[in-house]
Amino acid sequence: METIFTYLGYFFVALGAIFLFLGALGIYRMPDLYTRVQAGTKASTLGAMSLILGVAFLEPDWWIKLLIMILFIAFSNPLSSHAIARGSYKHNLKPFSKEQVDAYEEVEESKEEQK
Repeated sequence: METIFTYLGYFFVALGAIFLFLGALGIYRMPDLYTRVQAGTKASTLGAMSLILGVAFLEPDWWIKLLIMILFIAFSNPLSSHAIARGSYKHNLKPFSKEQVDAYEEVEESKEEQK
């Protein structure tokens, strides 16, 4: 049984490293802040969580601490990326493509009309 946990641990560590690499590549290759934030956040969240899960399989005594780390990453990464994207939007940083529909702008305009 210990051998299975070892192989699962190495698998998840390698999977996490791959996702972290792809996230870094996505940050490098994407054209604007919004797509970079999206690529970096999704890949780094999944990569870090996979890597920590792999360590949990390799070191079973650390399950509780590693589970707390996974939960913290699951909550903090999406919140921080949302804050970065919203702050950038509020400071008029426009997306790279003009063909995208700006749904947030429509919501803001309807709020102003209601006032």
